[in-house]
Amino acid sequence: MKTSDLFVKALENEGVKYIFGIPGEENLDFLDSLRGSSIQLILTRHEQAAGFMAATYGRLTGEPGVCLSTLGPGATNFVTAAAYAQLGAMPMIMLGAQKPIHVSKQGRFQVVDVVSLMKPVTKYSTQIVHGSNVGSVVREAFRLTMDERPGAAYLELPEDVAEEECDGKIFDVVSYRRPDANHVAIEQAVELIKAAKLPLLLIGAGANRKRTSESLKSLIDQSGLYFFNTQMGKGVVDERHERYLGTAALSENDYLHCAIERADLIINVGHDVIEKPPFFMKEGGKKVIHVNFDAANVDAVYFPQLNVVGDISNSVSRIAEGLGKLEQDFSYFERLRGEIDLHITKYFDDTRFPVLPQALVKLLRERLDAEDIITLDNGVYKIWFARNYECYAPNTLLLDNALATMGAGLPSAMAAKQIKPASKVVSINGDGGFMMNSQELETAVRLKQDLVVIILTDNAYGMIKWKQEGTGFDNFGLDFNNPDFVQYANSFGAIGHKATSFDNFVEILDTALHSKGVHVIDLPVDYSLNHPILNVLLKEHTCII
Repeated sequence: MKTSDLFVKALENEGVKYIFGIPGEENLDFLDSLRGSSIQLILTRHEQAAGFMAATYGRLTGEPGVCLSTLGPGATNFVTAAAYAQLGAMPMIMLGAQKPIHVSKQGRFQVVDVVSLMKPVTKYSTQIVHGSNVGSVVREAFRLTMDERPGAAYLELPEDVAEEECDGKIFDVVSYRRPDANHVAIEQAVELIKAAKLPLLLIGAGANRKRTSESLKSLIDQSGLYFFNTQMGKGVVDERHERYLGTAALSENDYLHCAIERADLIINVGHDVIEKPPFFMKEGGKKVIHVNFDAANVDAVYFPQLNVVGDISNSVSRIAEGLGKLEQDFSYFERLRGEIDLHITKYFDDTRFPVLPQALVKLLRERLDAEDIITLDNGVYKIWFARNYECYAPNTLLLDNALATMGAGLPSAMAAKQIKPASKVVSINGDGGFMMNSQELETAVRLKQDLVVIILTDNAYGMIKWKQEGTGFDNFGLDFNNPDFVQYANSFGAIGHKATSFDNFVEILDTALHSKGVHVIDLPVDYSLNHPILNVLLKEHTCII
């Protein structure tokens, strides 16, 4: 068979359902092979968006999302998406093309060494030079992208190799069990927790995997431990839990950090060095137990005293068995939880317009079910959602606290809707980030998706404005103008709305959530409290005694 036929069969063997992307002339053999496949090609309007969609597929399913581009500029458009997947631990495979490698027909036209370009932002990057290698290369790419820590791979299929006849083999998908932690490490962890005066559990991004949620909830229920999470650890344990203290959305000074300061031991489950941790480690200070698939990378801000290395879910379950019910007095955490709730909910019922992000958080939480999904682009609103939005299930607030790129919010929502069509999906974007991939509205409309897209408009890059003000600099260089978002949305075949008051927005939101089609809502946002709360009030706050 042709090499391109074998390539498609290898992808089918891996269970690939979708390929997101934009083919070029160098992909035409592959495209023809794909025509008779069970794999659905989802044509996008930009390769970066295709990469974001593939990465989100990997994040939600645990299996690699696949995206496609041609050579040169098509492939280079994947670089940001590759970094997004690699830093965010999302399994993703990018398929690229290249000019013929045996006989040149156009010199160096459009030829870039993409394989080398991708190596710093992937786990695996290679060119397929012969059809007989396809089966092993595809199997290895899928294995590596799913192996802890998950990430991205790039496979390049040159035009002349794709059209060659070959005799190749498809390799079986062989699963394996990750090793369990050594019993001595488990026993040491149990002893440290029992000996601590006030232990505290931290749930990080690496705990956001299959099976870990149940074992962590059992540990919390059985032992009586209080817990908090990082931004990418949100929802691993239902945040309505009576011992949930909050999300570390800021590095320091938040109300939650009073618990971190008081604790003498942090049980850090699933710590990912990519996520900026709260500042809880000090020389001679509290101890830290690192529970993860791999040992901790020691650096200036993270140097745990004990590594429990192995399958996280198994480690947590065995620690729970050894602990039983803890006897420590957790009354401080109980009192602190009440104070945190009081502060977090302070502006939930504020109906001023333009809308406060805190009020938007409450509205969406009231209207969405446990399994419904919010995707966030990147902006200052991400902090408010991370702090204030309670997640009831894993991966129901998709935010990026790794690469923290703009432009991913809308494509992520589209991928989430494609994977989970029964769930409501809401995409929250700043006006800056939305315009970076707004062309994908056409893709969402073409896919006949039911999607709600909210654009928080302040006519500026609001996150940097907040940082600029907090640093004491004058307002400069961050304001812009926007198109008429209603007409813009309508031109793609979506349904555009512009909120004119708080009550009007509530009415629009309720209509959009229960209607067919892609609804785009232009929502003016009030960021006037960002500086006084996040930069001033929190720094002046003193912890309860």
